[in-house]
Amino acid sequence: MLNNMEIRNIIPHRYPFLLVDKVLEVEPGKSITAIKNVTANEPFFQGHFPDYPVMPGVLICEALAQTAGIAVAMQDDHKNKMGLFASIDEFKIKRQVVPGDSLKLEAEILSCKMGIVKARVTASVEGKIAAEGEIRFAMVDMKK
Repeated sequence: MLNNMEIRNIIPHRYPFLLVDKVLEVEPGKSITAIKNVTANEPFFQGHFPDYPVMPGVLICEALAQTAGIAVAMQDDHKNKMGLFASIDEFKIKRQVVPGDSLKLEAEILSCKMGIVKARVTASVEGKIAAEGEIRFAMVDMKK
Protein backbone atom coordinates (compact mmCIF):
# COMPACT_ATOMS: atom_id res chain seq x y z
CA MET A 1 0.00 0.00 0.00
CA LEU A 2 1.19 3.52 -0.81
CA ASN A 3 -0.07 6.68 0.88
CA ASN A 4 -0.38 10.13 -0.71
CA MET A 5 3.15 11.22 0.21
CA GLU A 6 4.65 8.07 -1.29
CA ILE A 7 2.62 8.59 -4.48
CA ARG A 8 4.04 12.12 -4.72
CA ASN A 9 7.53 10.61 -4.78
CA ILE A 10 6.60 8.52 -7.84
CA ILE A 11 4.60 10.87 -10.09
CA PRO A 12 5.01 14.65 -10.45
CA HIS A 13 1.33 15.62 -10.06
CA ARG A 14 0.33 17.99 -7.24
CA TYR A 15 -2.87 19.58 -5.93
CA PRO A 16 -5.31 20.15 -7.49
CA PHE A 17 -4.36 17.62 -10.16
CA LEU A 18 -3.09 14.74 -8.06
CA LEU A 19 -6.15 12.50 -8.40
CA VAL A 20 -4.94 9.35 -6.62
CA ASP A 21 -5.23 9.28 -2.83
CA LYS A 22 -3.76 5.86 -2.06
CA VAL A 23 -2.60 2.69 -3.74
CA LEU A 24 -4.06 -0.52 -2.33
CA GLU A 25 -1.96 -2.99 -4.30
CA VAL A 26 0.49 -2.88 -7.14
CA GLU A 27 2.53 -5.27 -9.20
CA PRO A 28 4.94 -2.83 -10.88
CA GLY A 29 4.62 -2.88 -14.64
CA LYS A 30 1.64 -5.25 -14.55
CA SER A 31 -1.37 -4.09 -12.50
CA ILE A 32 -2.48 -1.65 -9.84
CA THR A 33 -5.52 -0.84 -7.69
CA ALA A 34 -5.89 2.63 -6.18
CA ILE A 35 -8.50 4.89 -4.56
CA LYS A 36 -9.67 8.46 -5.19
CA ASN A 37 -11.99 9.74 -2.47
CA VAL A 38 -14.32 12.26 -4.07
CA THR A 39 -15.27 15.07 -1.69
CA ALA A 40 -17.52 18.11 -1.99
CA ASN A 41 -14.41 20.27 -1.54
CA GLU A 42 -12.91 19.30 -4.92
CA PRO A 43 -12.12 22.52 -6.82
CA PHE A 44 -13.84 21.35 -10.02
CA PHE A 45 -17.24 21.15 -8.26
CA GLN A 46 -17.31 24.96 -7.96
CA GLY A 47 -18.00 25.21 -11.68
CA HIS A 48 -19.11 21.74 -12.73
CA PHE A 49 -22.79 21.87 -11.84
CA PRO A 50 -22.46 23.44 -8.34
CA ASP A 51 -26.10 22.66 -7.53
CA TYR A 52 -25.74 19.08 -8.80
CA PRO A 53 -22.03 18.21 -8.55
CA VAL A 54 -20.75 15.50 -10.91
CA MET A 55 -17.06 14.61 -11.33
CA PRO A 56 -16.04 15.41 -14.92
CA GLY A 57 -15.42 12.29 -17.01
CA VAL A 58 -12.11 13.64 -18.26
CA LEU A 59 -10.89 13.82 -14.66
CA ILE A 60 -11.93 10.21 -14.06
CA CYS A 61 -9.86 9.33 -17.14
CA GLU A 62 -6.95 11.40 -15.78
CA ALA A 63 -7.17 9.62 -12.40
CA LEU A 64 -7.00 6.29 -14.22
CA ALA A 65 -4.02 7.45 -16.28
CA GLN A 66 -2.20 8.57 -13.13
CA THR A 67 -2.92 5.18 -11.58
CA ALA A 68 -1.46 3.33 -14.57
CA GLY A 69 1.46 5.76 -14.60
CA ILE A 70 2.30 4.88 -10.99
CA ALA A 71 2.45 1.16 -11.84
CA VAL A 72 4.85 1.81 -14.72
CA ALA A 73 6.96 4.45 -12.95
CA MET A 74 7.65 2.00 -10.12
CA GLN A 75 9.68 -0.20 -12.48
CA ASP A 76 13.44 0.31 -12.28
CA ASP A 77 13.76 1.20 -15.97
CA HIS A 78 11.06 3.91 -15.67
CA LYS A 79 12.05 5.58 -12.40
CA ASN A 80 12.28 9.38 -12.71
CA LYS A 81 9.98 9.31 -15.73
CA MET A 82 6.44 10.53 -16.13
CA GLY A 83 3.60 9.52 -18.40
CA LEU A 84 2.21 11.87 -21.06
CA PHE A 85 -1.12 10.98 -22.69
CA ALA A 86 -0.93 9.63 -26.23
CA SER A 87 -4.47 8.32 -26.76
CA ILE A 88 -7.75 7.41 -25.12
CA ASP A 89 -9.56 4.56 -26.85
CA GLU A 90 -13.14 3.36 -26.50
CA PHE A 91 -13.51 5.16 -23.19
CA LYS A 92 -17.02 5.02 -21.79
CA ILE A 93 -18.58 6.82 -18.83
CA LYS A 94 -21.20 4.48 -17.39
CA ARG A 95 -22.36 6.23 -14.21
CA GLN A 96 -22.02 9.54 -12.45
CA VAL A 97 -19.41 10.04 -9.75
CA VAL A 98 -20.52 12.45 -7.03
CA PRO A 99 -19.21 13.81 -3.71
CA GLY A 100 -18.98 11.06 -1.12
CA ASP A 101 -18.05 8.37 -3.64
CA SER A 102 -14.89 6.34 -3.23
CA LEU A 103 -13.61 5.76 -6.74
CA LYS A 104 -11.74 2.47 -7.14
CA LEU A 105 -9.16 2.84 -9.91
CA GLU A 106 -7.75 -0.25 -11.60
CA ALA A 107 -5.24 -0.58 -14.42
CA GLU A 108 -3.80 -3.57 -16.20
CA ILE A 109 -0.69 -2.81 -18.22
CA LEU A 110 -1.17 -4.54 -21.58
CA SER A 111 2.13 -3.55 -23.17
CA CYS A 112 5.13 -1.29 -22.76
CA LYS A 113 7.24 -1.00 -25.90
CA MET A 114 9.83 1.68 -26.56
CA GLY A 115 8.39 3.81 -23.73
CA ILE A 116 4.80 3.66 -25.03
CA VAL A 117 2.42 2.10 -22.52
CA LYS A 118 -0.99 0.64 -23.30
CA ALA A 119 -3.31 -0.03 -20.37
CA ARG A 120 -6.84 -1.28 -19.80
CA VAL A 121 -8.42 0.89 -17.09
CA THR A 122 -11.58 0.69 -15.01
CA ALA A 123 -13.08 3.02 -12.41
CA SER A 124 -15.86 1.77 -10.17
CA VAL A 125 -17.96 2.89 -7.21
CA GLU A 126 -19.32 0.26 -4.82
CA GLY A 127 -18.63 -2.49 -7.37
CA LYS A 128 -20.44 -0.71 -10.23
CA ILE A 129 -18.36 0.40 -13.21
CA ALA A 130 -18.26 4.18 -13.56
CA ALA A 131 -15.85 4.36 -16.51
CA GLU A 132 -13.64 2.05 -18.55
CA GLY A 133 -11.47 2.01 -21.62
CA GLU A 134 -7.93 1.80 -22.91
CA ILE A 135 -5.27 4.47 -22.69
CA ARG A 136 -1.82 4.93 -24.13
CA PHE A 137 0.87 7.19 -22.78
CA ALA A 138 4.55 7.84 -23.35
CA MET A 139 7.05 7.57 -20.51
CA VAL A 140 9.38 10.57 -20.75
CA ASP A 141 12.22 11.86 -18.60
CA MET A 142 11.19 14.33 -15.91
CA LYS A 143 13.00 17.63 -16.26
CA LYS A 144 14.35 18.94 -12.99
